[in-house]
Amino acid sequence: MQFLQNLFHSFCSNALPTSCIVCEHFQRSTVCESCKQALMNNALCHYECCYQCGIPLTASELINQRCNTCTFRAPHFDQTTCLDRYEGGLQNALHQLKYQKRIAYAQGLADIWNTVMSDQLHEINADYLLPVPLSMEKLSARGFNQSWEVAKRIRCIATIQKLPHILRRQHQSAQQAGSSFQSRHSMIQEAFYIEKSALPFLHNKSVIIFDDVMTTGATLDEIARVLKDNGVLKVTNWVLLRTSKSS
Repeated sequence: MQFLQNLFHSFCSNALPTSCIVCEHFQRSTVCESCKQALMNNALCHYECCYQCGIPLTASELINQRCNTCTFRAPHFDQTTCLDRYEGGLQNALHQLKYQKRIAYAQGLADIWNTVMSDQLHEINADYLLPVPLSMEKLSARGFNQSWEVAKRIRCIATIQKLPHILRRQHQSAQQAGSSFQSRHSMIQEAFYIEKSALPFLHNKSVIIFDDVMTTGATLDEIARVLKDNGVLKVTNWVLLRTSKSS
């Protein structure tokens, strides 16, 4: 199946016209060389960021490589790597994927991730990669999980197994957008659970969680709590876009 998917993507990229997901100019690649170079030069991963939550550090925080928020209220996850700022050049591309259902943009976002992050992440030691899940209701309404659409296209070492279905999410009617950390944390409590059949092979393992956007970190914190309560040793976040922290 994976071979057929790779063959299909190869055919599409070589036989079908496309446009750059950033500048939207017509050309062959999903991301043009000019935009790719700009993204590589300005990627958030090249700046001094908190190793735990991925937020850019102030001058006073640089000495510990950790932001004051994580110092005084440590999250359950251990490390976070973010590709770029939410307000940067990839915001529109992500919106096209999530809200306009343009699945081809997932390939472009993955291409950028693979290009920028290849040296930084190719040797990371982990056992599993899990996408942040959508509830069944949200998944049915949207038709796909945007985090998984990107995650399944990114490159990582062969020993990291991608598992899209073992982490589950309860449906929530309240919207998180624009909420503070405290509000998001309250809304997200008990929202996630792990399939019982997966519990034995998560014990004492290292897990990567892949998300499209990280805002306050409340969602990823709750996921990490659930994983660690069920025996996972280490939780690392891989995030496409990082917003500024809400109060």
